Amino acid sequence: MAYVSVPKDLTRVKNKVAFNLTRRQIICFGIAGVIGIPFYLFTRNLIGNSNAMMGMVVLMIPSFLFAMYEKDGMPLEKVLMNMITVKYRRPQVRPYETENFYEKDIVMTAGTKKKKHEIAGTRNGAFGAGNYGRSMDGRHVEHNGGVSGPQMKLRNAEAAFHAAEQRGGRKHARQG
Repeated sequence: MAYVSVPKDLTRVKNKVAFNLTRRQIICFGIAGVIGIPFYLFTRNLIGNSNAMMGMVVLMIPSFLFAMYEKDGMPLEKVLMNMITVKYRRPQVRPYETENFYEKDIVMTAGTKKKKHEIAGTRNGAFGAGNYGRSMDGRHVEHNGGVSGPQMKLRNAEAAFHAAEQRGGRKHARQG
Protein backbone atom coordinates (compact mmCIF):
# COMPACT_ATOMS: atom_id res chain seq x y z
CA MET A 1 0.00 0.00 0.00
CA ALA A 2 1.37 3.44 -0.96
CA TYR A 3 1.67 6.14 1.64
CA VAL A 4 2.65 9.81 1.72
CA SER A 5 5.02 11.13 4.40
CA VAL A 6 3.68 14.19 6.18
CA PRO A 7 6.27 16.59 7.60
CA LYS A 8 6.02 17.17 11.34
CA ASP A 9 6.37 20.93 11.07
CA LEU A 10 3.54 22.13 8.83
CA THR A 11 4.69 25.76 8.95
CA ARG A 12 7.44 24.95 6.44
CA VAL A 13 4.97 23.68 3.85
CA LYS A 14 4.50 26.31 1.11
CA ASN A 15 1.40 26.67 -1.04
CA LYS A 16 2.26 26.03 -4.68
CA VAL A 17 0.31 28.17 -7.14
CA ALA A 18 1.41 27.11 -10.62
CA PHE A 19 4.21 25.01 -12.15
CA ASN A 20 5.13 23.88 -8.63
CA LEU A 21 6.18 27.47 -7.78
CA THR A 22 5.00 29.66 -4.94
CA ARG A 23 3.40 33.05 -5.53
CA ARG A 24 6.61 34.78 -4.38
CA GLN A 25 8.72 32.81 -6.86
CA ILE A 26 6.34 33.54 -9.75
CA ILE A 27 6.44 37.30 -8.99
CA CYS A 28 10.25 37.38 -8.69
CA PHE A 29 10.76 35.34 -11.88
CA GLY A 30 8.34 37.69 -13.67
CA ILE A 31 10.35 40.72 -12.51
CA ALA A 32 13.55 39.01 -13.69
CA GLY A 33 11.99 38.37 -17.11
CA VAL A 34 10.74 41.95 -17.44
CA ILE A 35 14.26 43.25 -16.72
CA GLY A 36 16.46 40.66 -18.47
CA ILE A 37 14.70 39.82 -21.74
CA PRO A 38 14.37 43.41 -23.03
CA PHE A 39 18.00 44.05 -22.07
CA TYR A 40 19.08 41.07 -24.17
CA LEU A 41 16.88 42.00 -27.14
CA PHE A 42 18.03 45.64 -27.25
CA THR A 43 21.74 45.06 -26.67
CA ARG A 44 22.57 41.87 -28.68
CA ASN A 45 23.16 43.86 -31.87
CA LEU A 46 25.32 46.47 -30.11
CA ILE A 47 27.59 44.38 -27.85
CA GLY A 48 27.25 40.91 -29.33
CA ASN A 49 25.15 37.90 -28.54
CA SER A 50 27.27 36.35 -25.76
CA ASN A 51 27.92 39.69 -24.01
CA ALA A 52 24.20 40.51 -24.08
CA MET A 53 23.43 37.08 -22.66
CA MET A 54 25.93 37.59 -19.80
CA GLY A 55 24.47 41.04 -19.06
CA MET A 56 20.98 39.56 -18.96
CA VAL A 57 22.09 36.86 -16.50
CA VAL A 58 23.83 39.40 -14.27
CA LEU A 59 20.69 41.57 -14.22
CA MET A 60 18.41 38.61 -13.43
CA ILE A 61 20.47 36.97 -10.65
CA PRO A 62 19.30 39.32 -7.82
CA SER A 63 15.67 38.60 -8.61
CA PHE A 64 16.38 34.85 -8.66
CA LEU A 65 18.07 35.16 -5.27
CA PHE A 66 15.06 36.96 -3.81
CA ALA A 67 12.82 34.20 -5.21
CA MET A 68 14.78 31.15 -4.08
CA TYR A 69 17.04 31.99 -1.10
CA GLU A 70 15.70 31.28 2.36
CA LYS A 71 17.56 30.91 5.65
CA ASP A 72 15.91 29.79 8.89
CA GLY A 73 12.49 30.31 7.33
CA MET A 74 13.23 33.94 6.44
CA PRO A 75 13.40 35.27 2.88
CA LEU A 76 16.45 37.14 1.61
CA GLU A 77 15.15 40.65 2.33
CA LYS A 78 14.58 39.82 6.02
CA VAL A 79 18.02 38.25 6.30
CA LEU A 80 19.59 41.37 4.71
CA MET A 81 17.62 43.71 7.00
CA ASN A 82 18.77 41.75 10.05
CA MET A 83 22.37 41.96 8.88
CA ILE A 84 22.11 45.72 8.28
CA THR A 85 20.48 46.24 11.68
CA VAL A 86 23.17 44.29 13.51
CA LYS A 87 26.06 45.82 11.59
CA TYR A 88 25.06 49.48 11.17
CA ARG A 89 21.89 50.54 13.01
CA ARG A 90 22.74 49.26 16.48
CA PRO A 91 26.04 49.91 18.29
CA GLN A 92 28.71 47.22 18.06
CA VAL A 93 29.65 47.50 21.74
CA ARG A 94 26.70 47.52 24.09
CA PRO A 95 27.80 48.32 27.65
CA TYR A 96 26.19 46.30 30.39
CA GLU A 97 25.24 48.77 33.10
CA THR A 98 23.79 48.06 36.49
CA GLU A 99 22.39 50.59 38.89
CA ASN A 100 24.48 50.74 42.07
CA PHE A 101 22.11 51.67 44.89
CA TYR A 102 25.02 52.54 47.20
CA GLU A 103 26.44 55.05 44.72
CA LYS A 104 23.03 56.53 43.94
CA ASP A 105 22.93 59.18 46.69
CA ILE A 106 26.49 60.43 46.12
CA VAL A 107 27.17 63.14 43.58
CA MET A 108 30.58 64.29 42.44
CA THR A 109 30.77 68.07 42.26
CA ALA A 110 34.03 69.89 41.54
CA GLY A 111 36.19 67.16 43.02
CA THR A 112 34.26 66.93 46.31
CA LYS A 113 31.89 64.21 47.32
CA LYS A 114 28.47 65.33 48.56
CA LYS A 115 25.15 63.66 49.06
CA LYS A 116 22.14 64.76 47.08
CA HIS A 117 20.19 65.74 50.19
CA GLU A 118 23.11 67.95 51.31
CA ILE A 119 23.03 69.77 48.01
CA ALA A 120 19.26 70.21 48.16
CA GLY A 121 19.44 71.33 51.79
CA THR A 122 17.28 68.51 53.22
CA ARG A 123 18.15 65.87 55.78
CA ASN A 124 17.35 62.19 55.71
CA GLY A 125 17.64 61.56 59.45
CA ALA A 126 19.16 58.47 61.00
CA PHE A 127 18.09 56.13 58.23
CA GLY A 128 19.45 58.10 55.26
CA ALA A 129 21.56 56.33 52.69
CA GLY A 130 25.25 56.14 53.52
CA ASN A 131 25.12 57.07 57.21
CA TYR A 132 25.09 53.48 58.44
CA GLY A 133 22.38 54.11 61.07
CA ARG A 134 24.16 56.95 62.89
CA SER A 135 22.34 60.10 63.83
CA MET A 136 23.22 62.93 61.47
CA ASP A 137 21.66 65.84 63.32
CA GLY A 138 24.73 66.54 65.51
CA ARG A 139 23.14 65.53 68.86
CA HIS A 140 25.49 62.59 69.41
CA VAL A 141 28.80 64.33 68.96
CA GLU A 142 30.35 62.71 72.03
CA HIS A 143 29.61 59.20 70.72
CA ASN A 144 31.32 59.92 67.40
CA GLY A 145 34.76 60.62 68.82
CA GLY A 146 34.29 64.38 69.05
CA VAL A 147 33.39 64.78 65.38
CA SER A 148 30.67 67.29 64.58
CA GLY A 149 27.56 66.44 62.53
CA PRO A 150 28.67 67.97 59.19
CA GLN A 151 32.09 66.34 59.49
CA MET A 152 30.44 62.98 60.20
CA LYS A 153 28.20 63.46 57.15
CA LEU A 154 31.24 64.08 54.98
CA ARG A 155 33.05 61.04 56.42
CA ASN A 156 30.02 58.83 55.84
CA ALA A 157 29.63 60.10 52.29
CA GLU A 158 33.30 59.45 51.58
CA ALA A 159 33.07 55.96 53.11
CA ALA A 160 30.01 55.13 51.00
CA PHE A 161 31.69 56.48 47.87
CA HIS A 162 34.87 54.49 48.62
CA ALA A 163 32.81 51.32 49.19
CA ALA A 164 31.04 51.87 45.87
CA GLU A 165 34.40 52.33 44.12
CA GLN A 166 35.74 49.14 45.69
CA ARG A 167 32.73 47.22 44.39
CA GLY A 168 33.37 48.60 40.93
CA GLY A 169 30.62 51.17 40.71
CA ARG A 170 28.98 50.81 37.32
CA LYS A 171 30.00 47.70 35.48
CA HIS A 172 30.97 47.91 31.83
CA ALA A 173 31.34 44.68 29.92
CA ARG A 174 31.44 43.82 26.25
CA GLN A 175 28.58 41.66 25.06
CA GLY A 176 29.29 39.33 22.26
